[in-house]
Amino acid sequence: MNTAEQMDKDYFAVEEYIRRAKSFHGHVAPGVVIGGFMVHLARSRMPEGLLFDVISETPACLPDAVQLLTPCTVGNGWLKIINLGRFALSLYDKHVGNGFRVFLAPEKLEKWPELNAWFFKLKPKKEQSLENILSQIKQAGVEICGVCPIQIKPEFLKKRDKGKIGICLSCGEAYPLNDGNVCLACQGNSPYVIPHAP
Repeated sequence: MNTAEQMDKDYFAVEEYIRRAKSFHGHVAPGVVIGGFMVHLARSRMPEGLLFDVISETPACLPDAVQLLTPCTVGNGWLKIINLGRFALSLYDKHVGNGFRVFLAPEKLEKWPELNAWFFKLKPKKEQSLENILSQIKQAGVEICGVCPIQIKPEFLKKRDKGKIGICLSCGEAYPLNDGNVCLACQGNSPYVIPHAP
């Protein structure tokens, strides 16, 4: 039995996950599919019933896999995205910080040429076959991942707290007073050309 079939016997139904990922992510992205295997591998190392948080080391694809397969989301604060530029995630005990980090291991990709070419951008996208990439991901399963125990630094275990909320003297909107005398948008951090719409 291959890795993907074994995972299917556990709780991770690969085809059902791909269907859900397509709906949630907008299309079937290899990174989200690989992310499903990565989340499964990390969860399989964690004690049953443990309350955990997640760190994704990239904003691309992995956060969606986490949000589909765990109760951890960006919105509830249990999923943190710390962009280190690496295709890796960590699940850890939300109280004491011990857990497991799972990463895509470059040396393990060599056995899977289509997947390797996709990940390292060795071929232009128009020359890649999504069908072949997905086939290799499903065949490889967790085989392309590395895993190691981790301990989260205490400062990353603190709960986020916006503190007191006030009214910005510049735009009149509510904002966390910890951000300064006026809101971050009025401090020049707004992505909008027009400061705010009526």
